Amino acid sequence: MTVYFIGAGPGDPELITVKGQRLIRSCPVILYAGSLVPGAVLQGHSAEQVVNTAELNLGEIITLLQEAHERGLDVARVHSGDPSLYGAIGEQIRELRALGIPFEIIPGVTATAACAALLESELTLPGIAQTVILTRYGTTSPMPEGEQLHDLARHRATLAIHLGVRHLPAIVDELLPHYGANCPIAVIHRASWPDQDWVLGTLTDIEERVAAKDFRRTALILVGHVLDPGAFADSALYDATHRHLYRPGHD
Repeated sequence: MTVYFIGAGPGDPELITVKGQRLIRSCPVILYAGSLVPGAVLQGHSAEQVVNTAELNLGEIITLLQEAHERGLDVARVHSGDPSLYGAIGEQIRELRALGIPFEIIPGVTATAACAALLESELTLPGIAQTVILTRYGTTSPMPEGEQLHDLARHRATLAIHLGVRHLPAIVDELLPHYGANCPIAVIHRASWPDQDWVLGTLTDIEERVAAKDFRRTALILVGHVLDPGAFADSALYDATHRHLYRPGHD
């Protein structure tokens, strides 16, 4: 018996790995985070028990996993996006280890990747940015020392900010001194879902643009000059003069 933590992707039911889909369709027990995982992800399953865990607490979830373990039934524990990012699997894993219950993590497509695809952007461009920082805006849960937004902004890397759209004015204030007023910023609502929507602007006008859309939750903020880079250098990867293991060139 194994508990499989499966990343269901950002919303589009086709943005799931082949392995994740196979396990969902074959596991006799499915526990899924229904607040963020669309029901279509479960299509084709043959499970004898399917539970939406959106209204359950940690203890109740662990009880269900333990019951499945006692019955020798594999569990598809389905989370949105990639379960290693803000998936709240750490505390579940801690409990499973204490109980001696085997588990495996199946990666998924992140919301950041879905947003970049929607914006038709590469988040790492030569001479513009070679670093992507995934973070969240800390309010009710404090950020660790050195991880406050103004600390991260000093790097001027591409930023993907989760759980921050309701605090957009404060975010803009913290970013402005480091990125400048004309830095591109995008707010993407429910990327890859049927009702996906987004706005692209600058740190100067993004608050007004987001207010017009009335985005209040389930939105990701992307910040960085990669979103509107202008001129940038080609990468060395496909440069005809660049030799490497697979393209050694000719003497």
